[in-house]
Amino acid sequence: MKITIIGGGSTYTPELVKGLIDNRDAFGLEELALQDIRPERQEAVASFCRRLMEKEKASFSLTTATDRKTALNRADFVIIQIRVGGQEARNRDIRIGLDNSLIGQETTGIGGFAKALRTLPKVLEICSDVVQYCPNAWVINFTNPSGLITEGIIKATGVQTIGLCNIPYTFKKELAGVFSVEPRDIELDYVGLNHLSWVRKVMVHGKDRLPELLEMADSSSDILPEELDYPVAFLKILKAIPSGYLRYYYDTSRLLAELKSSPKTRAQTVMEIEKELFEKYNDPGVIEIPEALSKRGGAGYSEAALGLIDSLVNNKREIHVVNVQNNNSIQGLPEDSVVEIPCLVNSYGAHPLDAGDVNPHQLALMQHVKAYELLTVQAVMEGSREKALLALITNPLGPEASKALTILDDIIKSNQLDFLH
Repeated sequence: MKITIIGGGSTYTPELVKGLIDNRDAFGLEELALQDIRPERQEAVASFCRRLMEKEKASFSLTTATDRKTALNRADFVIIQIRVGGQEARNRDIRIGLDNSLIGQETTGIGGFAKALRTLPKVLEICSDVVQYCPNAWVINFTNPSGLITEGIIKATGVQTIGLCNIPYTFKKELAGVFSVEPRDIELDYVGLNHLSWVRKVMVHGKDRLPELLEMADSSSDILPEELDYPVAFLKILKAIPSGYLRYYYDTSRLLAELKSSPKTRAQTVMEIEKELFEKYNDPGVIEIPEALSKRGGAGYSEAALGLIDSLVNNKREIHVVNVQNNNSIQGLPEDSVVEIPCLVNSYGAHPLDAGDVNPHQLALMQHVKAYELLTVQAVMEGSREKALLALITNPLGPEASKALTILDDIIKSNQLDFLH
């Protein structure tokens, strides 16, 4: 089997390679191909990964390429983890937001919007090559904003694709620690869109422990992740645990003030982390995953990705929370739109489970954000500046209409989005 990583020069790649080494017998991997348009980054990452492989006597080979044809040829799985414009573009997005007193986070608000506009065209080019060079491959999309990008892939191409986010898996692992069980002993009743989701039940050995979890959180601030700093009374009213990203919707003013008062943007912080990581990757004496990688974000990504691939290859019939077409799993959202939901994964793909009755509050916010996502995808597919403007205004964290045209022009200019007219 061959796995190709598009964006192989990402600092995430070594974690994925380590996971492949640790699970070398799971799916008969023969070749891991890395492709990146930045050869200096890719060679640093590849050199470090080869040291990891040599240390653990990995049986698969690692190849590198800057052209996609070579990397994609005969691939069985294609993992897309690109960042168009790098952290510099992310920093510009954040600044455009803050300059206009708006959230500029990279997956929500105008930051997520700007990233989607410059990223989706490149991802669609990659998928066009997948159709040509490995038409039967599964595409696993990890590129943010993951749900929106997966939506675009499905709308515009014929490739088999599943969108992936590390958050559901990471939360499951954290809960396993709270209840002193293994992650496989937990099932989440999970509903929403990528970075806009709620956990409605925490099933441990078949029993819902969410009420107990909230009682524990009421007496200890260490029970829930730091970003879930809501009053427990609010969570009890929700009868759910919201994704950390819902802070940007539930607590916009506070989060905006925090972003404005921070001496560095998250993009600038990540640049510093990546500088440290590449110093380690380029050091021939380093043969362990650097601790700095844990600060980068995306923890648990490799475990989530490899668990998904294992279930597809070996027909495991396991439940994974992934981004797929709705297929009426969530009533009230378009049947062909992408949702993030528990799916039964077998060799035929990921099949969404029925979400049942959805709280009107949750559904209303999902419908609002989904309308924005669909307009953004249409803007890219049609090259429509008009649709882009409508998407920006529709975004719940977007600007007022009086500012939207100026902000859109800033986004188009800073990202050289010449296709929008």
